[in-house]
Amino acid sequence: MAAKKKVTKKKVAKKKVAKKVTKKKATKKRK
Repeated sequence: MAAKKKVTKKKVAKKKVAKKVTKKKATKKRK
């Protein structure tokens, strides 16, 4: 259970980072 939780947290963090990257790209396009 603990190992699985750690993996899911890492996945969530990666997803959050990906979302931030896409947002940054969008803002650059707007500018």
